[in-house]
Amino acid sequence: MASRGKLLSEFLTAVGNASGFFEWPLEYTEAWRRKQLTGPKKKYYPVLWNAKKQGLVRQVSKNGKKFLQLTKKGELQKLVVLMNVVKQEKWDGKWRLVIFDIPEDAHDKRDRLRSLLEKHGFIKFQASVFINPYPLNREAVAYLKEVGLMPFIRIIKAEEMDSDEDLRKKFDLI
Repeated sequence: MASRGKLLSEFLTAVGNASGFFEWPLEYTEAWRRKQLTGPKKKYYPVLWNAKKQGLVRQVSKNGKKFLQLTKKGELQKLVVLMNVVKQEKWDGKWRLVIFDIPEDAHDKRDRLRSLLEKHGFIKFQASVFINPYPLNREAVAYLKEVGLMPFIRIIKAEEMDSDEDLRKKFDLI
């Protein structure tokens, strides 16, 4: 049985991919969208109820039909869901550095950024510098923009670095 977290991820992705509106109830949904929600639709009703309760979706009416629409909070949650790291098959020989200087009064955002980078395989290179041989995906960058962190962050792709053997070893590139 799929976990509620996985169902919510599936549900938010399906709602978010529906050009802004997701027809509800599911019986009236287009076949391709129904396929995105695997398994019996009754398992999604508790997920929908929780998503509404958490403020991730809202019900709207359009042309006499009922639709679900992601709220701003739901859009942000969808980005979090889509941020899963997909490693490249082969390293392209370039290093990705994320440099940041987030003000002290936003230390919670700084902590979230560090957590996000670590989740994506970045390691701490210096105090506010993280490094990885693979890039952050578009959804992770979109999330950083959405939460207002991009003005404090620089993402650099470096083609050369002196003596990077230690890093190559840490990332199993040797």
